[in-house]
Amino acid sequence: METSTEAETERVVFVSEDGVPTGETGPKLASHHGETKLHLAFSCYVLRRSDRALLITQRAQHKKVWPGVWTNSVCGHPSPGEALEDAVRRRAAYELGLPQLDDLECVLPKYRYRTPPFQGIVENEFCPVFAAWSEREPEPNPEEVGDWQWIPWADYTQLLEDPVTDVSYWARDQFAQLKDRKPFSGL
Repeated sequence: METSTEAETERVVFVSEDGVPTGETGPKLASHHGETKLHLAFSCYVLRRSDRALLITQRAQHKKVWPGVWTNSVCGHPSPGEALEDAVRRRAAYELGLPQLDDLECVLPKYRYRTPPFQGIVENEFCPVFAAWSEREPEPNPEEVGDWQWIPWADYTQLLEDPVTDVSYWARDQFAQLKDRKPFSGL
């Protein structure tokens, strides 16, 4: 299981269909189940300018939600009252050992998805998507990340199209909206 210091004490912010907080929160782990309520989250794609590569991660095998799947660089949930940008930076430092992200920008401010069940869990998120840049090598937290790699965007495209590779639902779903937007269209 995830460490009690982070996962068991974190709270998710429940939101309306348009991403407005309802005033309700819930414990992160207990809030994810077969009927997960809509809550606020984020996804972030970390890119490297030197070779235009994307950092992808494999979620740790012991995670409750989507264990062992490959996905974008970092995902997470803002704490109640926390700005999304601050949450992205906090989780990048915690999960990836990347305390500094350059040129963080929201590229899909209204992204929303609901997954089919995966090992009994349905993910249901209003999830703005960010892009950021870093030249540093990650030092991932093994509680969060099972594996990682820098990958050219063209190879990422092939990975998403591979029916055998376990890739997160949201990574596949976000791709259609990201591929023609900057900075991804220039990769």
